[in-house]
Amino acid sequence: MLRSPARLVIAGTRSGDGKTTVATGLMSALRAAGLRVSGHKVGPDYIDPSYHAAATGRPGRNLDPWLTSEDLIAPLFLHGAEGADIAVIEGVMGLFDGASGRGDFASTAHVARLLDAPIILVVSAGGAGRSIAASVHGFARYDPALRIAGVVLNQVSSPRHEQILREAIADTGIPVIGALPAEAVLHTPSRHLGLVPAAERAADVREWLPALTAVIAGHLDIELLTAIARAAPPLAAAPWSASLPAKAGAGTGGKSGPPIRLAVAGGPAFTFGYPEHRELLAAAGAEVAEFDPLADNALPDGTDALVIGGGFPELYAAELAANDAMRADIAGRAAAGMPVVAECAGLLWLSRSLEGHPQCGVLAATAEMSPKLTLAYREAVALTSSPLAEAGTVVRAHEFHRTMIQPAHGDSPAWRLHDSSEQGWATETLLASYLHVHWAGLPGAAPRLIDAAMSARAART
Repeated sequence: MLRSPARLVIAGTRSGDGKTTVATGLMSALRAAGLRVSGHKVGPDYIDPSYHAAATGRPGRNLDPWLTSEDLIAPLFLHGAEGADIAVIEGVMGLFDGASGRGDFASTAHVARLLDAPIILVVSAGGAGRSIAASVHGFARYDPALRIAGVVLNQVSSPRHEQILREAIADTGIPVIGALPAEAVLHTPSRHLGLVPAAERAADVREWLPALTAVIAGHLDIELLTAIARAAPPLAAAPWSASLPAKAGAGTGGKSGPPIRLAVAGGPAFTFGYPEHRELLAAAGAEVAEFDPLADNALPDGTDALVIGGGFPELYAAELAANDAMRADIAGRAAAGMPVVAECAGLLWLSRSLEGHPQCGVLAATAEMSPKLTLAYREAVALTSSPLAEAGTVVRAHEFHRTMIQPAHGDSPAWRLHDSSEQGWATETLLASYLHVHWAGLPGAAPRLIDAAMSARAART
């Protein structure tokens, strides 16, 4: 059945043009106007979707052709936008910036083509004059398959500046949707991995978001934006379903006893995660219980397996170290064979120490901050069977961290990368590495983890 959710893409000419603040403010303004809004982010970014969630009141969703395949972009989008009146898709970097060495693959332009979505181009106008029209014209003509339906001018210094810019862009035939002044309310705090996640500054966001909403609603033509979004053509795709990938694994079908309970690390130190993971686990028959490693003294009652996603444990290393009871609980249960899947931040927490502070000690490794940012897509093959993947499985993943761990892997490495390097720890009950994997692109991952937990439960009893 053809579906045509109202949708538009917020893109930029480069990183730093203001995509996140414009997209987040627009989501909030549309919601304030009485619309049900879904927020989406191109690429693997975990942080921007946290602001989208705050603005829309529903989970922020990622759209990444590298992690999940091109074929799943429209289905995942339709799944995330189900029940929404309008969807706002925030781009990544510049409009045509994609995976290194692969043209515009996984770029904002790539996703816009896959979704046949109109594009609103955010242009930073600081220090620019009439020459801005040449930039807008070039972006509009660079790829005939795309439709740039409007321009948002950001960092406009004065009404006279705005007039000059509007007059110049008028010659391109592309409407200016609005002009945002250089106001402090549009800025969001950042640090070594980009913006600070909304979950870490909830009180600040509650104050910041209404002010941002007012700026966006006061300076952008919301009615025109809504009309552009509603003009998007139908999509010939069916929504993704968390139930479908379960066919690739045994799950808990036919097994007696209470449902498997998966503990998922949360709180300020562990804010990264894709909502589809929880949906896949629930569809495969598991219960998901979140806990805060900073505040809780033990895993939730009845925990059968543990998932530790990404985040910023380096900022909370001392507090994590001070929670002796939690560290001992994790170490003891992992040693007893409880399945554990840890990505990036989870890898650091499972190490012996982080920045000199003792951690869980599950891995014979130490971790510390690095001056180098690691940000890259990866293709890897599983060297050792783990709770998430069988040996020989090829995955597409990404790395995003400014830390290093010594040694890089254990006696049974988890992954071999395309450059033949090896990383991570893997056993039948453990997977810990820097790689972030989107489970929608790894069918059977959730049922496999549940089966590992079921086997561990049976061994205990």
